[in-house]
Amino acid sequence: MELVDVSKRYGDTVAVAGINLKIPAGAYCCLLGPSGCGKTSTLRMIAGHERASGGDVILDGRNVTILPPAQRGTAMMFQSYALFPHMSVVDNVAFALRVRNVPKAKRRKEAMERLELVEMTPYASRKPAELSGGQQQRVALARALITDPQVLLLDEPLSALDPTLRLRMRTELKRLQNELGISFIHVTHSQDEALALSDMVVLMNAGRIEQVGTPREVFDEPASPFVARFIGAHNIIRTGGHDASLRSDRVRLTDPANGRLTMKVVSVEYQGHFVLVRLNGGEHELAAIVPEADIIAHPVEPGATVGATWRDEDATPFSRGAD
Repeated sequence: MELVDVSKRYGDTVAVAGINLKIPAGAYCCLLGPSGCGKTSTLRMIAGHERASGGDVILDGRNVTILPPAQRGTAMMFQSYALFPHMSVVDNVAFALRVRNVPKAKRRKEAMERLELVEMTPYASRKPAELSGGQQQRVALARALITDPQVLLLDEPLSALDPTLRLRMRTELKRLQNELGISFIHVTHSQDEALALSDMVVLMNAGRIEQVGTPREVFDEPASPFVARFIGAHNIIRTGGHDASLRSDRVRLTDPANGRLTMKVVSVEYQGHFVLVRLNGGEHELAAIVPEADIIAHPVEPGATVGATWRDEDATPFSRGAD
């Protein structure tokens, strides 16, 4: 699918500022960015739940910009799941086919097939209130898939789940996408979620696209200081007269005499298999991700003076300037 100079305005407020984007068929694409960056407005324009103020939405060679949602070949899974509380699970899943006047036996058969796909067949007769959050999410997924969409749109689908279930459902979403072979477009503000799930990350800021790339490209080669700051685990340093990105796990602590910079330890945060050490050198602030074994061998405490060093090749210049 393709977005061609797509924009969205609410009065004088520009939510999406003329973006261009091509998403290959069968891709898992995450629209990533902070609150208010335009990612949800973009998703809703693709779905047809918001009318684009300008530009075109192209799906499978068709201009669907003014078509209603049901005629686009897309399906949307809402953040709230939006299940009908008075209906059984199977009737919730079959609802879109009921609206299309599909005979009852056929729509129930297809609903049960979608429930099997998300491993929810044993719960077909239950009401949504009798399900856990993760089970409700699976039902919402099955309902979105009942119309055999070309593109599945997901609006913050994991945000309501606890951390353990969120990790499990990430695996399930990727499995489903691989099995179905259709495009998933997934809105999230979670860097970890986008990096774990997607083939293609679209990082947005203030209604514009900051960078498009694979998770590795966006993480290893952020195009701008904004990308580096948002993705996290990056420092921004001045080298050769230009700003550069330096991953926190590439910063090594050493004796002050051997460091590129002499810095004070601000904090030491235990994170399990690594320790996050924050450093301040007056004009410079750095974060270093240090393996736990290194900290045990060479302990550091807040207030200590240390050297910070890194290899030249680990500092990556930005392809775009500061915001």
